[in-house]
Amino acid sequence: MLDINRLNVFIQVAATQSCSEAAKRLHLSQPTVSKHIQNLEAELNVQLFVREGAQLRITNAGMTLLPWARKIVRQSTEVQEMMQAMQDSVVGQLRIACTTTAGKYILPHLAARFRQRYPGVQIFIQPCVRQEMTSRLLSEDADLGVVSSEVRENDLECQYFFTDYISFIVPEKHPLSKRDSIEPAELLDVPIILREPSSGTRRTLQAELAKYDISFDEMNVLMEVGNAEAIVLAVAGNLGVSFVSRMASAYARVWGCVVDVPVEGLNLQRRICIARRKLSHPNLVRDAFWAFIHAPENEDVLALPEA
Repeated sequence: MLDINRLNVFIQVAATQSCSEAAKRLHLSQPTVSKHIQNLEAELNVQLFVREGAQLRITNAGMTLLPWARKIVRQSTEVQEMMQAMQDSVVGQLRIACTTTAGKYILPHLAARFRQRYPGVQIFIQPCVRQEMTSRLLSEDADLGVVSSEVRENDLECQYFFTDYISFIVPEKHPLSKRDSIEPAELLDVPIILREPSSGTRRTLQAELAKYDISFDEMNVLMEVGNAEAIVLAVAGNLGVSFVSRMASAYARVWGCVVDVPVEGLNLQRRICIARRKLSHPNLVRDAFWAFIHAPENEDVLALPEA
Protein backbone atom coordinates (compact mmCIF):
# COMPACT_ATOMS: atom_id res chain seq x y z
CA MET A 1 0.00 0.00 0.00
CA LEU A 2 1.33 3.45 -0.93
CA ASP A 3 2.39 5.57 2.03
CA ILE A 4 0.61 8.95 2.19
CA ASN A 5 3.63 10.69 3.71
CA ARG A 6 5.88 9.45 0.90
CA LEU A 7 3.41 10.66 -1.71
CA ASN A 8 3.22 14.07 -0.07
CA VAL A 9 7.02 14.32 -0.05
CA PHE A 10 7.05 13.31 -3.73
CA ILE A 11 4.53 16.08 -4.57
CA GLN A 12 6.66 18.71 -2.84
CA VAL A 13 9.89 17.57 -4.49
CA ALA A 14 8.13 17.69 -7.87
CA ALA A 15 6.91 21.22 -7.12
CA THR A 16 10.28 22.56 -5.96
CA GLN A 17 12.64 20.38 -8.05
CA SER A 18 14.76 20.17 -4.92
CA CYS A 19 14.93 17.88 -1.90
CA SER A 20 16.26 20.70 0.27
CA GLU A 21 13.44 23.10 -0.70
CA ALA A 22 10.84 20.36 -0.20
CA ALA A 23 12.36 19.67 3.21
CA LYS A 24 11.89 23.33 4.18
CA ARG A 25 8.24 23.26 3.12
CA LEU A 26 7.58 20.04 5.00
CA HIS A 27 9.71 20.92 8.03
CA LEU A 28 11.75 17.76 7.57
CA SER A 29 15.46 17.13 7.18
CA GLN A 30 16.86 16.76 3.66
CA PRO A 31 18.05 13.16 4.29
CA THR A 32 14.52 12.23 5.41
CA VAL A 33 13.05 13.65 2.20
CA SER A 34 15.65 11.84 0.08
CA LYS A 35 14.92 8.59 1.92
CA HIS A 36 11.17 8.93 1.29
CA ILE A 37 11.83 9.36 -2.45
CA GLN A 38 14.21 6.38 -2.52
CA ASN A 39 11.67 4.19 -0.71
CA LEU A 40 8.87 5.26 -3.04
CA GLU A 41 11.02 4.52 -6.11
CA ALA A 42 11.90 1.11 -4.68
CA GLU A 43 8.26 0.35 -3.91
CA LEU A 44 7.13 1.29 -7.42
CA ASN A 45 10.28 -0.01 -9.13
CA VAL A 46 10.65 3.17 -11.21
CA GLN A 47 12.89 6.24 -11.22
CA LEU A 48 10.89 9.35 -10.38
CA PHE A 49 13.61 12.02 -10.70
CA VAL A 50 16.95 12.53 -12.43
CA ARG A 51 19.46 15.13 -11.33
CA GLU A 52 20.35 17.95 -13.74
CA GLY A 53 22.88 20.25 -12.14
CA ALA A 54 21.46 21.65 -8.91
CA GLN A 55 17.88 20.66 -9.76
CA LEU A 56 15.87 17.46 -9.95
CA ARG A 57 13.93 16.82 -13.16
CA ILE A 58 10.84 14.68 -12.90
CA THR A 59 10.81 11.64 -15.19
CA ASN A 60 7.94 10.41 -17.38
CA ALA A 61 7.09 7.89 -14.67
CA GLY A 62 7.04 10.70 -12.14
CA MET A 63 4.78 12.81 -14.36
CA THR A 64 2.37 9.88 -14.62
CA LEU A 65 2.34 9.38 -10.87
CA LEU A 66 1.98 13.07 -9.94
CA PRO A 67 -1.77 13.64 -10.60
CA TRP A 68 -2.62 10.34 -8.92
CA ALA A 69 -0.45 11.20 -5.93
CA ARG A 70 -2.21 14.56 -5.57
CA LYS A 71 -5.61 12.86 -5.77
CA ILE A 72 -4.69 10.25 -3.16
CA VAL A 73 -3.25 12.84 -0.75
CA ARG A 74 -6.23 15.14 -1.28
CA GLN A 75 -8.72 12.33 -0.62
CA SER A 76 -6.78 11.30 2.47
CA THR A 77 -6.95 14.90 3.73
CA GLU A 78 -10.68 15.04 3.00
CA VAL A 79 -11.30 11.88 5.02
CA GLN A 80 -9.35 13.29 7.97
CA GLU A 81 -11.20 16.60 7.75
CA MET A 82 -14.59 14.88 7.56
CA MET A 83 -13.76 12.84 10.66
CA GLN A 84 -12.71 16.04 12.43
CA ALA A 85 -15.89 17.75 11.28
CA MET A 86 -17.90 14.95 12.86
CA GLN A 87 -16.13 15.69 16.12
CA ASP A 88 -16.77 19.43 15.59
CA SER A 89 -13.18 20.27 16.50
CA VAL A 90 -10.79 22.67 14.77
CA VAL A 91 -7.60 20.62 14.62
CA GLY A 92 -4.97 20.23 11.92
CA GLN A 93 -2.63 22.25 9.72
CA LEU A 94 -3.17 25.68 8.20
CA ARG A 95 -0.87 26.61 5.29
CA ILE A 96 -0.96 30.29 4.28
CA ALA A 97 0.84 31.43 1.12
CA CYS A 98 1.75 35.10 1.51
CA THR A 99 2.85 37.39 -1.33
CA THR A 100 2.90 40.73 0.48
CA THR A 101 5.37 42.37 2.82
CA ALA A 102 2.56 43.75 4.98
CA GLY A 103 0.95 40.31 5.19
CA LYS A 104 4.16 38.82 6.57
CA TYR A 105 4.00 41.29 9.45
CA ILE A 106 0.27 40.90 10.14
CA LEU A 107 -0.03 37.12 9.87
CA PRO A 108 2.22 36.10 12.78
CA HIS A 109 0.14 38.23 15.18
CA LEU A 110 -3.14 36.76 13.95
CA ALA A 111 -1.67 33.25 13.88
CA ALA A 112 -0.64 33.54 17.53
CA ARG A 113 -4.12 34.68 18.54
CA PHE A 114 -5.72 31.93 16.44
CA ARG A 115 -3.55 29.34 18.20
CA GLN A 116 -4.70 30.63 21.57
CA ARG A 117 -8.28 29.90 20.54
CA TYR A 118 -7.48 26.67 18.68
CA PRO A 119 -4.33 25.14 20.22
CA GLY A 120 -4.68 22.01 18.09
CA VAL A 121 -3.82 23.90 14.89
CA GLN A 122 -0.33 24.09 13.35
CA ILE A 123 0.21 27.16 11.17
CA PHE A 124 2.76 27.48 8.36
CA ILE A 125 3.28 30.84 6.63
CA GLN A 126 4.81 30.39 3.17
CA PRO A 127 6.30 33.51 1.51
CA CYS A 128 5.99 33.34 -2.28
CA VAL A 129 5.29 35.36 -5.43
CA ARG A 130 1.75 35.96 -6.69
CA GLN A 131 1.77 33.32 -9.44
CA GLU A 132 3.10 30.69 -7.05
CA MET A 133 0.43 31.54 -4.49
CA THR A 134 -2.33 30.98 -7.05
CA SER A 135 -0.74 27.70 -8.12
CA ARG A 136 -0.45 26.49 -4.51
CA LEU A 137 -4.09 27.29 -3.81
CA LEU A 138 -5.31 25.53 -6.95
CA SER A 139 -3.16 22.44 -6.29
CA GLU A 140 -4.16 22.52 -2.60
CA ASP A 141 -0.57 22.93 -1.45
CA ALA A 142 -1.85 25.97 0.48
CA ASP A 143 -5.14 26.54 2.26
CA LEU A 144 -5.20 30.35 2.13
CA GLY A 145 -3.34 33.04 0.21
CA VAL A 146 -2.63 36.67 1.07
CA VAL A 147 -2.24 38.95 -1.94
CA SER A 148 -2.23 42.68 -2.71
CA SER A 149 -5.32 42.60 -4.94
CA GLU A 150 -8.17 40.26 -5.75
CA VAL A 151 -7.24 37.11 -7.67
CA ARG A 152 -9.04 36.72 -11.01
CA GLU A 153 -9.46 32.96 -10.92
CA ASN A 154 -12.81 31.17 -11.21
CA ASP A 155 -11.86 28.45 -8.72
CA LEU A 156 -10.80 30.94 -6.04
CA GLU A 157 -12.72 33.41 -3.88
CA CYS A 158 -11.36 36.49 -2.09
CA GLN A 159 -12.32 38.74 0.77
CA TYR A 160 -10.89 42.04 1.98
CA PHE A 161 -8.19 41.56 4.65
CA PHE A 162 -6.75 44.99 5.53
CA THR A 163 -5.40 48.20 3.99
CA ASP A 164 -1.64 48.64 3.60
CA TYR A 165 -0.01 52.06 3.40
CA ILE A 166 3.11 52.68 1.32
CA SER A 167 5.48 55.48 2.28
CA PHE A 168 8.37 57.30 0.63
CA ILE A 169 11.48 56.89 2.80
CA VAL A 170 14.82 58.72 2.68
CA PRO A 171 18.00 58.46 4.79
CA GLU A 172 17.98 60.41 8.04
CA LYS A 173 20.48 63.01 6.77
CA HIS A 174 19.11 63.25 3.23
CA PRO A 175 18.28 66.81 2.04
CA LEU A 176 14.62 65.79 1.66
CA SER A 177 14.36 64.47 5.23
CA LYS A 178 13.59 67.95 6.62
CA ARG A 179 10.80 68.65 4.12
CA ASP A 180 7.15 68.51 5.12
CA SER A 181 6.34 67.08 1.68
CA ILE A 182 7.62 66.97 -1.90
CA GLU A 183 6.07 67.14 -5.37
CA PRO A 184 5.99 64.01 -7.57
CA ALA A 185 8.30 65.65 -10.14
CA GLU A 186 11.04 65.85 -7.50
CA LEU A 187 11.30 62.07 -7.59
CA LEU A 188 13.06 62.42 -10.94
CA ASP A 189 16.04 64.07 -9.26
CA VAL A 190 16.99 61.40 -6.69
CA PRO A 191 18.56 57.91 -7.00
CA ILE A 192 15.70 55.55 -6.22
CA ILE A 193 15.55 51.86 -5.31
CA LEU A 194 12.53 49.98 -6.68
CA ARG A 195 10.89 46.68 -5.89
CA GLU A 196 10.86 43.97 -8.57
CA PRO A 197 8.28 44.26 -11.42
CA SER A 198 5.94 41.64 -9.90
CA SER A 199 5.69 43.52 -6.59
CA GLY A 200 2.31 44.92 -5.55
CA THR A 201 4.08 47.94 -4.03
CA ARG A 202 5.67 48.70 -7.39
CA ARG A 203 2.40 48.31 -9.29
CA THR A 204 0.62 50.69 -6.91
CA LEU A 205 3.41 53.26 -7.23
CA GLN A 206 3.49 52.94 -11.02
CA ALA A 207 -0.26 53.58 -11.28
CA GLU A 208 -0.06 56.68 -9.07
CA LEU A 209 2.96 58.15 -10.89
CA ALA A 210 1.21 57.65 -14.22
CA LYS A 211 -1.34 60.26 -13.11
CA TYR A 212 1.52 62.78 -13.31
CA ASP A 213 2.94 61.35 -16.56
CA ILE A 214 5.96 59.97 -14.70
CA SER A 215 7.36 56.58 -15.68
CA PHE A 216 10.13 54.51 -14.15
CA ASP A 217 12.12 54.94 -17.40
CA GLU A 218 12.45 58.64 -16.63
CA MET A 219 13.62 58.09 -13.06
CA ASN A 220 17.16 57.56 -11.80
CA VAL A 221 16.66 53.91 -10.81
CA LEU A 222 19.69 52.84 -8.84
CA MET A 223 18.66 49.20 -8.49
CA GLU A 224 15.73 46.82 -8.12
CA VAL A 225 15.52 44.70 -4.97
CA GLY A 226 13.03 41.92 -4.35
CA ASN A 227 12.82 42.35 -0.59
CA ALA A 228 11.35 45.28 1.37
CA GLU A 229 13.56 44.77 4.40
CA ALA A 230 16.69 44.83 2.23
CA ILE A 231 15.49 48.08 0.65
CA VAL A 232 15.01 49.67 4.08
CA LEU A 233 18.58 48.71 5.01
CA ALA A 234 19.86 50.16 1.73
CA VAL A 235 18.07 53.45 2.35
CA ALA A 236 19.31 53.54 5.94
CA GLY A 237 22.81 53.01 4.52
CA ASN A 238 22.40 56.17 2.40
CA LEU A 239 22.34 54.28 -0.91
CA GLY A 240 19.16 55.90 -2.20
CA VAL A 241 15.47 56.53 -1.51
CA SER A 242 12.49 54.23 -1.97
CA PHE A 243 8.82 53.37 -1.46
CA VAL A 244 7.98 50.53 0.93
CA SER A 245 5.14 49.36 3.15
CA ARG A 246 5.10 51.39 6.35
CA MET A 247 5.24 48.15 8.30
CA ALA A 248 8.58 47.21 6.72
CA SER A 249 10.17 50.53 7.69
CA ALA A 250 8.62 50.81 11.17
CA TYR A 251 11.71 49.90 13.22
CA ALA A 252 14.06 51.92 11.04
CA ARG A 253 11.83 54.97 11.52
CA VAL A 254 11.72 54.46 15.30
CA TRP A 255 15.51 54.18 15.39
CA GLY A 256 15.83 57.33 13.28
CA CYS A 257 17.62 55.58 10.40
CA VAL A 258 15.05 56.60 7.77
CA VAL A 259 12.41 59.32 7.52
CA ASP A 260 8.97 59.31 5.89
CA VAL A 261 8.38 62.19 3.48
CA PRO A 262 4.83 62.60 2.07
CA VAL A 263 4.57 62.96 -1.71
CA GLU A 264 1.79 65.37 -2.68
CA GLY A 265 -1.06 63.84 -4.65
CA LEU A 266 -0.01 60.18 -4.43
CA ASN A 267 -2.63 57.86 -2.95
CA LEU A 268 -0.27 55.12 -1.84
CA GLN A 269 -2.57 52.63 -0.21
CA ARG A 270 -3.67 49.21 -1.35
CA ARG A 271 -6.27 46.66 -0.38
CA ILE A 272 -4.79 43.40 0.85
CA CYS A 273 -7.02 40.39 0.23
CA ILE A 274 -7.10 36.81 1.45
CA ALA A 275 -8.05 34.02 -0.96
CA ARG A 276 -9.14 30.41 -0.73
CA ARG A 277 -10.21 27.69 -3.12
CA LYS A 278 -13.91 27.05 -3.57
CA LEU A 279 -14.23 23.55 -2.16
CA SER A 280 -17.25 21.36 -1.61
CA HIS A 281 -15.81 19.34 1.26
CA PRO A 282 -15.33 20.94 4.70
CA ASN A 283 -12.04 22.42 5.86
CA LEU A 284 -12.72 23.55 9.40
CA VAL A 285 -9.26 24.97 10.10
CA ARG A 286 -9.17 27.08 6.94
CA ASP A 287 -12.73 28.31 7.29
CA ALA A 288 -12.27 29.09 10.98
CA PHE A 289 -9.31 31.35 10.20
CA TRP A 290 -11.23 32.89 7.27
CA ALA A 291 -13.89 34.03 9.74
CA PHE A 292 -11.44 34.77 12.58
CA ILE A 293 -9.48 37.53 10.82
CA HIS A 294 -12.38 39.98 11.12
CA ALA A 295 -13.36 39.09 14.68
CA PRO A 296 -13.78 42.25 16.83
CA GLU A 297 -10.76 41.38 18.97
CA ASN A 298 -8.49 41.63 15.92
CA GLU A 299 -9.40 45.17 14.93
CA ASP A 300 -6.29 46.54 16.64
CA VAL A 301 -4.02 44.35 14.49
CA LEU A 302 -5.71 45.21 11.20
CA ALA A 303 -6.20 48.95 11.81
CA LEU A 304 -2.83 50.12 10.46
CA PRO A 305 -1.95 53.82 10.80
CA GLU A 306 -1.86 55.89 7.61
CA ALA A 307 1.09 57.93 8.82
